Amino acid sequence: MGFEPPQRLARTLGELTGDTAAAAWLGRLPALTAEAVARRGLVVERVIAPGGGSGLVLLVRRSDGSPATLKLAPPFAAPALERAALAHWQGWGAVRLLDAAEGATCGADGDVRGAVPGDGGVAAEAEDGADGALLLERLHPEMSLRSLPEAKALLEAAGTVRRLWVEPPVGHGFGTVAGRTAAEAVRLRASSDEDLAPLVTAALAARDELCATSPEELLLHGAFRQGKVLAGDRAPWLAVGPEPVVGERAYDLARLARDRVEDLVAASSGASSARRRVNRLADSLDLNRERLRGWTLFRAVESATRALAAGRRQSAESLLEFAGWL
Repeated sequence: MGFEPPQRLARTLGELTGDTAAAAWLGRLPALTAEAVARRGLVVERVIAPGGGSGLVLLVRRSDGSPATLKLAPPFAAPALERAALAHWQGWGAVRLLDAAEGATCGADGDVRGAVPGDGGVAAEAEDGADGALLLERLHPEMSLRSLPEAKALLEAAGTVRRLWVEPPVGHGFGTVAGRTAAEAVRLRASSDEDLAPLVTAALAARDELCATSPEELLLHGAFRQGKVLAGDRAPWLAVGPEPVVGERAYDLARLARDRVEDLVAASSGASSARRRVNRLADSLDLNRERLRGWTLFRAVESATRALAAGRRQSAESLLEFAGWL
């Protein structure tokens, strides 16, 4: 199956893992895709472009003609963790995992319920996903929450993400917010840019204080933002592309809080608007404002330093200005 991987995918994987590891997997991707398609008896309609940054996404038809989506992700993107989270949510607020839906029941609202995953953890991945591919229900990739006016988008986002915050399965293999951010903190401390020192220091202090007093251990999306919520037929809006982690809800809102940061930076009222957004999000989901502010600060500064390292200076400067307002 010959095709060029979307540029966004190649760029993002290169930033995350280094050009060598990304290039090696991308070089094998056409063969991996052909094998995954053949194994499932699928017919490919098209590759979604620009697509996401963690895997190749294709619109496909199953053997019975029904539409579906196939996602292929490299091992270092932990597709087994994504599979385990989607199986646990069973379509409640998130895209439905088609090759793990047997035995589930449908609620009156159309969401899938009933089949609770076993307690064998992430290692007990379904045979259909042994190649790192996920067969998912077909959503509308061209329509995310970013297509809505900001106020409406934030309202719908809050309603979607709250459905995902559930107890993790017994014996799960998900990492924790403390563990994920510890690795990020190490990279932040290694930053040699003296101009960033005040913000880096504030972000690290916020992270240390937050991790010392985590109020809850729930399953989180881990990368939630407007672009990760797509229109569907079974439900108006469903989350996709989780990077699941266990921790407090405020961490999961921190990326959403800075959505459309370029618009905030361009507005004369950007600083006050950013602070109001954080407060509104916290209040709408009954979260502590200061905890959300702290996680938003940490995640914005961490993202900015990665953007700088990757040469995306404009993006980094927007994130740093946003972080300074908090």
